[in-house]
Amino acid sequence: MSDELLTDKTVEELRELMARYPEPRSALLPMLHLVQSAQGRVTTEAINKCAELLEITPAEVSGVATFYTMYKRNPMGKHHVGVCTNTLCAVMGGDEIYETLCDRLGVGNDETTEDGMITLERVECNAACDFAPVMMVNWEFFDNQTPESAAEVTDKLRAGDKVVSTRGAEITSWREAERVIGGFEDGLADQGPSAGPASLVGLEIAEEQGWKAPAVPGAKAPVKETDGD
Repeated sequence: MSDELLTDKTVEELRELMARYPEPRSALLPMLHLVQSAQGRVTTEAINKCAELLEITPAEVSGVATFYTMYKRNPMGKHHVGVCTNTLCAVMGGDEIYETLCDRLGVGNDETTEDGMITLERVECNAACDFAPVMMVNWEFFDNQTPESAAEVTDKLRAGDKVVSTRGAEITSWREAERVIGGFEDGLADQGPSAGPASLVGLEIAEEQGWKAPAVPGAKAPVKETDGD
């Protein structure tokens, strides 16, 4: 199946992203996310178009697209499932979760299921160690996973059932998530909690003990909200 061509609308949105930055080439990262949302990966066409718009070489764009693992050169499934197998998650069960999903989905690292629904990836730290082991679906967190709960999530995704992340919005698709990362809101930012209990333990202890951050010399005191004008 051939790649979808970049549309005039996508090219205009690429120009819109460039206009958001004092230096246009600073927009390259969100531009690559945007083309992924449009084409399902970073294509040669997208690399050349970004280079043309930013007036840099295709080699410079390609260097960025191949350096960061969030940019994909192979076609992606409808959903991206990333299982953290870095040290803490691995010790807590991340390796077992990953192996279970490989067997259940019939794929290996960075491979897509035959039905095109899921691309599985073994990922590095998801910066959520207090919720280990962690899995992400289209960059939304699924905390404190087990092989059974992770398999249930992927089963629901493949069946087209509603799936909601642990700390975030209802799961849409990888392409839709890429569009949001590229800088175009989908209206779901306020869905679900943004923090979980494990992240708030320190704050709760500080409040119970009356602890406060030390004053910084020369810093302005925070403005207190008042009921009146």
